[in-house]
Amino acid sequence: MRWLILLAALSGLTACAGWPRVGPDYTGPPSMNAPALTATETAAPKSAGWQAPLPHGGQAADLSRWWQQFGDLALDALIFTAQGASPSIAQAGARIEQARSVAVAADAAGWPSVDATASASRGTLNFGTDILLVNQARAGLQAGWELDLFGRIRREREAAQARLEARTDEWHEARVSVAAEVASQYLQFRYCETLVVISRADAESRAGTASVTIKAAQAGFQAPAAAALTQASAAEAASRLTAQRADCELSIKALVALTGQDEPTVRQWLTATSGGLPVPKAFNVTAVPAALLSQRPDLAAAERALAAASADIGVAEGDRYPRLSLLGSVAPLGLRTGSFSGTLLTWSIGPSLSLPIFDAGRRAANVDAAKAAYAAAEVDYRARARQAVREVEEALVRLDSAARREADARTAARGYQQALEAANVRWKTGLGSLLELEDARRYALVAESTLATVQRDRVAAWIALYRALGGGWSA
Repeated sequence: MRWLILLAALSGLTACAGWPRVGPDYTGPPSMNAPALTATETAAPKSAGWQAPLPHGGQAADLSRWWQQFGDLALDALIFTAQGASPSIAQAGARIEQARSVAVAADAAGWPSVDATASASRGTLNFGTDILLVNQARAGLQAGWELDLFGRIRREREAAQARLEARTDEWHEARVSVAAEVASQYLQFRYCETLVVISRADAESRAGTASVTIKAAQAGFQAPAAAALTQASAAEAASRLTAQRADCELSIKALVALTGQDEPTVRQWLTATSGGLPVPKAFNVTAVPAALLSQRPDLAAAERALAAASADIGVAEGDRYPRLSLLGSVAPLGLRTGSFSGTLLTWSIGPSLSLPIFDAGRRAANVDAAKAAYAAAEVDYRARARQAVREVEEALVRLDSAARREADARTAARGYQQALEAANVRWKTGLGSLLELEDARRYALVAESTLATVQRDRVAAWIALYRALGGGWSA
């Protein structure tokens, strides 16, 4: 009874919040402005804002519902389906379940355990010259309870909980990545469709010129070389159109693979909405570099991994301390020999103390390994933080560049188209040469393609910015 009272008191002390625990107490990720770090080693810039121009133009949308701002039902269906079929999201979900099971096991380690036992045996007993045949049957309960005097079990709980939270953040990261990947592939398909429209119009124009030139050459009004030139130009345009259509087919195959849907269904989604590049709505970029560190799911996962590594140091340290457990058992024992049979009730209860004395440095090495793992996790967190800021800055630069280039590209396309129309009129009236017409046609085609490329780059920059800011996830 005295032992029970003492152990119960010790157990109450271990449950107190102020009871010390082995290992370091986690205080959050390293400071961005730590004095020991140089300017190139800090996890994020010290400035309070972004260095690249922030996007403007239009009412800002909510980042969590940003995809709906495209107003494209095909894109919504593709993203929703892809997130349900994505193997990376499914794997992330399985890792969450695995981490949750580990957390449950770690929590259970601090509670008493009770096991049922049963055994039966047959043997002999010697009483002098008499040999007795004895049958024994035993059934009982065994209980054990390790008292967390130094906080090792609580550190195991901390590590397991932190890893569960990290796996959850990684699941959000997978969702954001899949959405951005599908949107990028969908953008590539619509961009390809735009190029098909441009290439088709160019091919039809060149074919018309070739037809007129061939008839004129047959009538003796044009040189055979001119007819050959227009035929070659028409064939080149037809070849370019065929290749562009093949690229669009490849984009459809990629969307089928991403969504896991059958190809007819994907084609039906794509044709149900009008073609052309999707037009996103701007969203606020309010997070300064320091706030970005808690906004991206991959950084949140890296921070939780850092917390788990810190708790692992306490677990390794705890193995170097004594362990005190309360053990008990109760078991009825049945005996039968000859004409005698009876039942005995046996029980025991008491403390068990395990004190590490010599292990050839194994436990100390485990502590060093845990500290090294924490240092590696800290370096990984810093690297991810710097990469996150870089990705946002680069997306902002590309977005600003595409917005500025689009106006110039549109002006250039309009001017070259007017020049082509004028060259065509001069050629038909005999005032211009065929070479002049082909040059004007080539310039107009390049300008139209450049405009489509710039528009594609602008939408791609928005998608990259969405991904760099962590998407519309919630912790």
